[in-house]
Amino acid sequence: MFKKSMFATISSIVLAGVALAGCGNPSDKPAASTDSATATAGQEQVFRLNMHSEPPTADPTIAEDTVSGAIARATFDGLTRTNEEGKPEPSVAEKIDVSPDQLTYTFHLRESKWSNGDPVTAQDFEYAWKRLLDPKTAAPYAYQAFYIKNAEAYNKGTAKAEDVGVKAIDAKTLEVKLENPTPFFLELTSFYTFYPINQKVLEANPTWAKEAATHVGNGPFKMTAWEHKSKVVLEKNDLYWDKDKVKLDRIEFSMVEDNNTSLSMYENGELDWAGAPLDTLPTDAIPSLKDAGTLVTQPIAGTYFYIFNTEQFPFTNAKIRKAFTYALNRQTIVDNIVQTGQIPALGFIPPSMSVSSKSHFADNDLEKAKQLLKEGMQELNITELPSITLTYNTSEAHKKVAEAAQDQWKQAFGIDVKLVNKEWKVYLEDKSQGNYMIGRMGWLGDFNDPINFLEIFKEKSGGNNDPRWENPQYKELLNQSAIEADPEKRKQILAQAEEILMDEMPIAPIYYYTNAYVKDERVKGVVLDGLGFVDWKWASME
Repeated sequence: MFKKSMFATISSIVLAGVALAGCGNPSDKPAASTDSATATAGQEQVFRLNMHSEPPTADPTIAEDTVSGAIARATFDGLTRTNEEGKPEPSVAEKIDVSPDQLTYTFHLRESKWSNGDPVTAQDFEYAWKRLLDPKTAAPYAYQAFYIKNAEAYNKGTAKAEDVGVKAIDAKTLEVKLENPTPFFLELTSFYTFYPINQKVLEANPTWAKEAATHVGNGPFKMTAWEHKSKVVLEKNDLYWDKDKVKLDRIEFSMVEDNNTSLSMYENGELDWAGAPLDTLPTDAIPSLKDAGTLVTQPIAGTYFYIFNTEQFPFTNAKIRKAFTYALNRQTIVDNIVQTGQIPALGFIPPSMSVSSKSHFADNDLEKAKQLLKEGMQELNITELPSITLTYNTSEAHKKVAEAAQDQWKQAFGIDVKLVNKEWKVYLEDKSQGNYMIGRMGWLGDFNDPINFLEIFKEKSGGNNDPRWENPQYKELLNQSAIEADPEKRKQILAQAEEILMDEMPIAPIYYYTNAYVKDERVKGVVLDGLGFVDWKWASME
């Protein structure tokens, strides 16, 4: 989600922006009020925070960004759930059996209910996963289920739904057969793409996930209000199977796009948390927050990058793409704009799951960039570049990074790149339809394996392959990695694949993400894992 996010989609973990102006010192924040948000004895525990923009969806099957994913994680529960230590543990599944050959998983479901009182059944999971794979659903993350037997074939129209290796044996038993042993499969089942869907609710109302009044989940919280482009309210779900672990009575989300405003709301005691993962802090405020000792930063497995539309001239040419990539000065962007410990990205896979110790190119290699641009233009038989456009979603951080790139390309090539800003939902739609030349993107890992980054670009028609790039050798290497049992050999195969990706350069890596935020000292138990996911199941206001 950045994607996975607007920030990072997510998986395409696509991350929201940072604003320009400064703000007051966090130490000036007023003492906690004594209203309903104060977690004193006998009063409600209410957690207040900002999400940078409207969630594109509250349907986990089609969610692809950080905000939508966070709402899904709060209002749904999977067969497994990532715990406070970042490990998957049984959740809706009370017991999990795995066959000796690692190809068959049998999930035994506990007694649990949907927020409308219906029982959660194995059929709900079978229905949801086959809906995910149905080509008509056009789910961006359908490919994540391709580890399941015949899942890819069904998604591509060469098999039937009944051929897919997921079957409800009875109401409380789900059998899943895989194509190959998949050591991270239980991590996948904790990801929101694999959450169940209440078939009866969806078939009665196809727009069930667009309003709070009709939204039905099975998670620790239920949606009780959704004032579009204004606020979302989640309340504790008393029908949740593990409700005794849920301490918060309510989570209140505002939707303020301006980061200065949201930080000011925190300073004034109107919010209990400001910044990542659903918002970002104003860049000009970072130094004072550091000085005050209130800034919290956390490296996460995510990459901020630009994508090239490889079907749009002149980025049909790999040397042109590489020229624009090599000309960027990442260290300047990290030091002067984002400022929270990010590392310049000289490859796509983040350091925590790296398959190679080498840098794939040099930062700000202007001599090489100019030579590649010259060669690329000769190959295209042009003497000057057409008008170039860089598109980004609304955020002061994205704007400032884009302005830096614009200036760096001007200095390197003497060209004027046009910047275009779009609202998040519109940006996602245009990007998926190929209505861009260069676009901003981010990716946060959905599970802790490098294949999750590399598989984005396996298929040209893949749900998150917005550059529309495909390479037969790259695809074959990923296929080989799926059946290679030796971890070191598999790592070498994936390293070869990343080398191809960085040689043809459909993307321009910029930096590896960190989460940065400030929070009220009363907030406890929020889980922010190394992949950038947030879970409020165990959160409390003390």
